[in-house]
Amino acid sequence: MDTSSRIDAEDHLTLYLPGPTEVRREILDAQCEWMIGHRMPECAELIERVEPALKSVFMTGSRVLISASSGTGLWEGASRNCVRQRILHCVNGAFSERWAEVSALNGKEVDVLEVPWGEAIRPEMVAQRLAGGGFDAIALAHNETSTGVANPLWEIAAEVRSAPGGDDIMILVDAVSSWSGVELRFDEWDLDVALTSSQKAFALPPGLSFCAVSDRAMDRARSVPNRGYYFDFITLDESLSKNQTPATPAISLLFAADLQLQTILSEGLEARWERHLAMRDATLTWAERNGIPCFAESGYRSPTVSCLDNARGIDIGALNAYLRTKGMILSNGYGALKGKTFRIGHMGEHDVASIRRLTDAIDEHLVRLGDGAVEGVR
Repeated sequence: MDTSSRIDAEDHLTLYLPGPTEVRREILDAQCEWMIGHRMPECAELIERVEPALKSVFMTGSRVLISASSGTGLWEGASRNCVRQRILHCVNGAFSERWAEVSALNGKEVDVLEVPWGEAIRPEMVAQRLAGGGFDAIALAHNETSTGVANPLWEIAAEVRSAPGGDDIMILVDAVSSWSGVELRFDEWDLDVALTSSQKAFALPPGLSFCAVSDRAMDRARSVPNRGYYFDFITLDESLSKNQTPATPAISLLFAADLQLQTILSEGLEARWERHLAMRDATLTWAERNGIPCFAESGYRSPTVSCLDNARGIDIGALNAYLRTKGMILSNGYGALKGKTFRIGHMGEHDVASIRRLTDAIDEHLVRLGDGAVEGVR
């Protein structure tokens, strides 16, 4: 992929963040279509184009619900619609921890399976916790954005289905920083809800979220009272059957999504997954040669965001100040990891060449400080 045709690095600050991520000019321009009413046939036609493409990217024959919200809203939707009473939340970072809080705030009985930040949730841990029964749902982050850990979703899902009553346990997945950048096969892996946001690997501006929802999850929702209003899956699905949304959607973003989905499917999902793996490997090779450890444990390192241990004590604020002079920016660590780590988002519109531009600039900064970057890292 020719990044120069997709990222206008000369006239803006190129984002190497875990989100929002780079949005190419054509996608920004697509938002400038003349406005239409959300009950006009033109809007129904737009959703009718977008929905099959969303299903292709999620690899599902079921529906993909559309929400004018962040992915956080669909956390609430998944918890309210799919949990009768008791849910097991797998926690290995800030965002999986926050989703557990959301479930509790919505009156669900929450049990937590927690591992130290930087480590992955293991399938055998899940099997052990589910062995006693009593859970009607499990939730986890496919890709924990705060730590750069990719949890083994397929293996975990298989353990859930093998657990006592596993066919009745809802598998709820935060795919916010993985969708379209990390392999995720919704139907094949027998998932129930996988939710995401527009501003990550999908490479749209913020403001839209999507979730694939299985028929099994829809049946569950029909049996759960007090699902709320805005994120009621039943209402969203009924509107979607008419190529509508219950409330006014983010129409300009849907125009942009229509174009971006064509781009994603033209590239091909497997090619897109491979491109993200190549960016991760280039990032980690550079980091290793410069004595910068990866915070995430080996074997579970995210294809879309690398969380790097700031073992060299780099002043991240000063680094970003220098990177701004080069027209780029990366991310500090999140929450308790601020200053202790820094994160490089390698997702969406980036490729290996653009990642090397960033790492070359970091090297230049370290050399300026006399901190000794390794030369010739490729």
